[in-house]
Amino acid sequence: MIDVLVQMLSYPFLIRAIVVGTLVSLCASLLGVSLVLKRYSMIGDGLSHVGFGALAIATAVNAAPLAVAIPVVVAAAFLLLRLSENSKIKGDAAIALISTGALAIGVMAVSLSTGMNIDVYNYMFGSILAISQEDVWLSVILSIVVLALYVIFYHKIFAITFDENFARATGVKAGWYNMLIALLTAVTIVLGMRLMGALLISSLVIFPALTSMRIFKSFRSVVTCSAFLSVFCFLIGILISYAWSTPAGASVVCVNIAAFFAFWSASLLFSRKKK
Repeated sequence: MIDVLVQMLSYPFLIRAIVVGTLVSLCASLLGVSLVLKRYSMIGDGLSHVGFGALAIATAVNAAPLAVAIPVVVAAAFLLLRLSENSKIKGDAAIALISTGALAIGVMAVSLSTGMNIDVYNYMFGSILAISQEDVWLSVILSIVVLALYVIFYHKIFAITFDENFARATGVKAGWYNMLIALLTAVTIVLGMRLMGALLISSLVIFPALTSMRIFKSFRSVVTCSAFLSVFCFLIGILISYAWSTPAGASVVCVNIAAFFAFWSASLLFSRKKK
C-alpha cells in the first residue's frame, strides 16, 4: 500500500487531482448538508448539466472553459432559486427545465462545431488528466474562498437550514443567505466537474450528507462527519482508480456507496441494541 502511494505521488497530474479533489470534496460535503436538509439536493445535478453546457460551448468557441462556466452556472443557480421561490414552476420541475435545456444546447453546440471530442467526453465523465496547473491554482483559490465564507456564515446557514421562517422573523436575511448557498454550490460544482464529470459531480454533494445522517443527528456532528467522510472516500477512490485503472469519478462514487451502506448497517445495529 505504501509503495502504491509513493508511486502515485511521483506523478504531477495525480498530485493535482488529489489537491483539487480533496478541496472540492470538502466544499461539496459541507454545502451538501444544507442542500439535503432543505430538499435542494438535486440542484447539484441540475447545475452540473448547466456546467456541461457552458463548458461545451466554451470548447466549441475556443474560450477558457472555467472562465465561461463559472459565471454561467452561478447565474443558473440564482435563476433556479428565484424560480423555486417566486414562480409557478417549483423545485424539481425548475431544475429539470433548466438542466435538460442547458445539456441539449451544449450537445448541439459541440456537434455543430468540433464534434463529440475527447474534451467533451472528459466533461461528462471526468478525467484526472484534464486538470491543468492553471486549473489547480484557480480551484485552490476559489475552494479556500468557499470554505472561508461557509465558516464565517456558519451560524446563519444553520438558521436558515432548519427554520427559515423563524430566521426571517429574527431579522436574518434568509434570501441573501440562500443566494450565498447557491453561489457557493455553483462554484463547487464547476470546480469538481473536470475531475468527476457532469454526470457524477452531484454525488459529492449528496452522499456524504446522507451517509452521515444515518448515525449522527445534530447539525454540527453531521457536518463534521460529512467533511471527513467525503475526503476519505475521495482519497480511497483515487487510490482504487490508480491501482486498478478504473475511472476516477466512478471509483469515488462507488466508495461513497459502500460507505453509505456501512453507515446504514451500523445504524440498524445500534437501533436494535437500543430496543
